[in-house]
Amino acid sequence: MADRAHALTPDALLMMDTIARTGSFAAAARELGKVPSALTYSVRQLEEALDVLLFDRSSRQARLTAAGTELLQEGRRLLQEMDAVANRVRRVASGWETQLAISVDDILSMPTVFELVQAFCGVREMRPAGVAAGSGENEGPATRIRLRTDVLTGTWEALVTGQVDLAIGVSALHANPGGVELRPLGEVAFVYCVAPHHALAAVHGPLSDAQLVHHRAVAVADSAQRLAPMTLNLLPGQDVLTVPNMRLKLEALLRGLGCGFLPEPLARPHLEAGTLVQKSRARAGTGAPLHYAWRAERGGTAGLGRALQWWLRQLESPTTRRALLERHAGPLC
Repeated sequence: MADRAHALTPDALLMMDTIARTGSFAAAARELGKVPSALTYSVRQLEEALDVLLFDRSSRQARLTAAGTELLQEGRRLLQEMDAVANRVRRVASGWETQLAISVDDILSMPTVFELVQAFCGVREMRPAGVAAGSGENEGPATRIRLRTDVLTGTWEALVTGQVDLAIGVSALHANPGGVELRPLGEVAFVYCVAPHHALAAVHGPLSDAQLVHHRAVAVADSAQRLAPMTLNLLPGQDVLTVPNMRLKLEALLRGLGCGFLPEPLARPHLEAGTLVQKSRARAGTGAPLHYAWRAERGGTAGLGRALQWWLRQLESPTTRRALLERHAGPLC
């Protein structure tokens, strides 16, 4: 096994690729700067180490056996992966994180989030002076993005427990354990909605708690696992249908399965189409001020990885923040 591992070197794989591409040992030897006998000897050593026949000796051409074809295919894949790893290590050394984990609160615009991801993946850097062509220049960042959605306290918990590097859409009401930077994202307005065929749709005037308690509420479950989850706008004794995200809450409301608050931008097209009806409440709900947050480093943002710095620069834009809060229309909705 050790001989096999030692035999499968990048040079051996490159030799196989060159022989197969040029069609003969002589042509491959010329390209590699070797004499044909040295190449023949190297192939025999590789065959002995693997205990297989890689080339059909009955032909004047360098014709691969089935085993040789398999080694060539896997060898080319391994060479590509080694090149990719080398380029990735070089880019990581330039300051890009290996991975950036981001939690996005469920009430924000996921189409906008994916537009940001698309823009991040499209980042290209010019080749520094003195770097030769073919060494991975003009490539994107080495950072893998890991997205997740959370709800209410779950978004904050993901950040403070170290599960993510950036949390978008957190409340400022949570106790800051220290070392977390917050910046305002904006405020989401909520509207109370029911389907037009729901019993509450025909009720005139603001809805009181005494009226609402007899009707099922639809709620999105807080995704927090360790911190105390939040419960909003539910009445003691009220029947509740709990769903995992805001888009399923919208679906439940459209089907008349209950009543509840929705972000106004998410509800707007359905209110305009008449598939939802907005109701006022005697005890009005309030908007939700949201923030984005990250774990601070010494030296401010200059001490952060380049990927996180890129995302924070995008979030500084009022246009980006507004889109995250308001632009829910898109293929995910």
